[in-house]
Amino acid sequence: MADSFKFELVSPERLLMSEDVTAVVVPGTEGYLTVMAGHAPLMTTLKPGVVEATTSGGAQRRIYVRGGFADISMQGFTLLAETATPVEDLKPEDLDQQIRNAEEDVADADTPEKRSHAEAQLGQLRDARAAIGM
Repeated sequence: MADSFKFELVSPERLLMSEDVTAVVVPGTEGYLTVMAGHAPLMTTLKPGVVEATTSGGAQRRIYVRGGFADISMQGFTLLAETATPVEDLKPEDLDQQIRNAEEDVADADTPEKRSHAEAQLGQLRDARAAIGM
């Protein structure tokens, strides 16, 4: 059995998860990463995507996050999400609206820098929708 560690996922609205886990897959801005017990200390930003946590009891928890920070330390793993929703509570129309808003941001961008940023956000949202399987 794999070693467990403390994982907390917090959004501005609430504490979504505070449990011992054996692994957490996180959508970092540089790519997905898997955190397990003994992981080297790391701090990274998040992109929109699905956090997949395996509890020490073997249950799988999937939570959609949109941005935030991941802080991995010797004491455990804290994920501070801008927004977070359990995947089972997501409504496809809400994510579709976020995608439409991002498409408008791309169309409205008046500088190459703004367009590049908006296109990156749009791509991340589309990737998140695909990861959720909606």
